[in-house]
Amino acid sequence: MADTYSQIYVHLVFSVKGRQSLIQDAWKDRLYKYICGIAIGKGQKVYAIGGVADHIHILVSVKPSISVSELVRDLKSSSSKWLNEQGFLKGKFEWQNGFGAFTCGHSQLTSVIAYVNNQEMHHKKETFKEEYIKLLHEFEIEFKEQFLFDWML
Repeated sequence: MADTYSQIYVHLVFSVKGRQSLIQDAWKDRLYKYICGIAIGKGQKVYAIGGVADHIHILVSVKPSISVSELVRDLKSSSSKWLNEQGFLKGKFEWQNGFGAFTCGHSQLTSVIAYVNNQEMHHKKETFKEEYIKLLHEFEIEFKEQFLFDWML
């Protein structure tokens, strides 16, 4: 879009279907690179990507030519297809329906990048459910807990 200038930073969060701990250390860096490649191919810039076995965080700047929902849909569908083609898992890999999208300002980039990159350490102190609900509260997003995710027991 000519004469359109923007800087929209979005912190994305989404989890493995059923919150299963399927993302393995042996191949998670390849998954992250693949996801970054999808975003870059769509003209977006990834600032950080990180996570643990059951979910990931991505800090990306989103251009107004694509909706956040469209970007996440493409990231999830392409990466799950790729994972299944790679044969890293015995069963079928799927991402959970839905996602979290939290905006941040340019002045917050350093702290959000550190947060995303420090997920392994962060989750030694806090569960994903606690983290996600805290983010929803911090951003004053109304929700009903029973509809957040299909939590595995």
